[in-house]
Amino acid sequence: MSDVHHLTEAEFGELLAGFEHTAFRLEVQPSYLEPSEAALLAAFLRGDPPPATAVPELRQWYRQVAAQAAAGKRMERVRVQQDPPTGYQRFERWLDQWNIPAGETMRYMTRKRAHKIGLLPAAEGPDWWLLDSSRLIVMRFDREGRRVSNLLVTDPETVITACMWRDLAVHHSVRAKLSDVAA
Repeated sequence: MSDVHHLTEAEFGELLAGFEHTAFRLEVQPSYLEPSEAALLAAFLRGDPPPATAVPELRQWYRQVAAQAAAGKRMERVRVQQDPPTGYQRFERWLDQWNIPAGETMRYMTRKRAHKIGLLPAAEGPDWWLLDSSRLIVMRFDREGRRVSNLLVTDPETVITACMWRDLAVHHSVRAKLSDVAA
């Protein structure tokens, strides 16, 4: 199908670095297994984490986000989380103290709320990034939360559906503030 392209990690990174106006991510996984985060996550769960900027990949991410924000681009996420949040989801909220100042808008809603408004189960499954309301990067994960593939989808019907889910998720979620972050 010409509307779907398997992305290499390099292509995935280039797309996230090169969007023109907006990037939106819907996160629905209960946890993620990112090798670059493993030591930081373990330290967070023990209660003695160093700053997230101690992780080179995260430090680079925050620099990239800050540069995009300075260029007038908007990056936003809605995280659909358990109530109460899993250990990993508490870790994500803790990371907001770097994500928000870098320029990302972080938003949250519970799974119960997502079901009530019809976002789930409709949008459940892989996470995705919607770039400039015209391209969708579908991220697939294994059972442990490892990202196993990234697909670029440009099929107009699929992209329009993602735009509707984005609008629904943003409208019904709560924007995180730095004052919400607790270690």
